[in-house]
Amino acid sequence: MKKVLLTIAAVFAFSFANAQDKGGSSDMKFGVKAGYINSNFTGDFEGDATSGFYIGGLVDFAISEKFHVQPELLYSMEGAKDAAVNFVRIPVMAKYYVMEGLNLQAGPQFGFVAGGDDIKDNLKSLDYGLGIGAGYELSSGLFFDARYNLGLADLNDTDLDAKINTTSFQIGLGYRF
Repeated sequence: MKKVLLTIAAVFAFSFANAQDKGGSSDMKFGVKAGYINSNFTGDFEGDATSGFYIGGLVDFAISEKFHVQPELLYSMEGAKDAAVNFVRIPVMAKYYVMEGLNLQAGPQFGFVAGGDDIKDNLKSLDYGLGIGAGYELSSGLFFDARYNLGLADLNDTDLDAKINTTSFQIGLGYRF
């Protein structure tokens, strides 16, 4: 757990230092986002996908004109049908702009179980995975994005020999200030 938190702190510090070297706060924008999420548990868990929502904030650091780093803090309702789990997620997305407004995103994400149905008592509290997606930003600050998240951690915290991972697809909108 300490290594994960130190890694997150290092990414934030490095990104902030780079943004400051390039001219200060004009290279750093804050924002909010929310949207729809469709998720399921995978591995040895057999369940039906469930729908929920996510909401949170972000900081966008411009490293160069074409490359940005965007850490986020999101609250999401995930899991499977009849097995809902809420997470606090911290994705750290690298964004590459292929043309004005359009970006491709990829990066790690860390999640912490924050509540849900009784199944949460059988899950490890830390999830980690990889997100990949795309976004489109308007000059007004409004943006749209879609992302696929693949959980890499085995969340099973029982004596059963079973693997439980998360997977989700999210689509949403947001606004950068």
